[in-house]
Amino acid sequence: MKFILVLLSLMMFSHQKDNSNQLVLNITNIKNSQGVIRVLLFKDGKGFPDTPENAFQSANVKIVNGKSTVTFENIPNGFYAISVFHDSMNTGKLRTNSFGIPKDGYGFSNNAMGTFGPPSFEKAAFEVSSGSKSVEIQLR
Repeated sequence: MKFILVLLSLMMFSHQKDNSNQLVLNITNIKNSQGVIRVLLFKDGKGFPDTPENAFQSANVKIVNGKSTVTFENIPNGFYAISVFHDSMNTGKLRTNSFGIPKDGYGFSNNAMGTFGPPSFEKAAFEVSSGSKSVEIQLR
């Protein structure tokens, strides 16, 4: 009986440890303080980089002195990728010109870039494994 209780306790502790990670995202190179920064955190490539419904978590962050910071709590171990954009008009969408080129700042984890469009999930992916992880994205 004691063995079963000890085993259950260990299982509960190890499960809690998997979800105790913290991810701190620092966004820099924001041109002005209008609007907000929109952040999408993806756990797999499905919907990356611009489908909010497929994001693991999301956030809207205020801009202070050309920078924004967001902290995601209880992140399970695994690989993640982040996409961000400066929603200067607070419309909820990335504004683009007639050629599809963004008018506002945008960026991806690892400061990854695609050839003609956004980078792949694999290029932007990073690992969260234990404790606290810090990521910085410079907007383009």
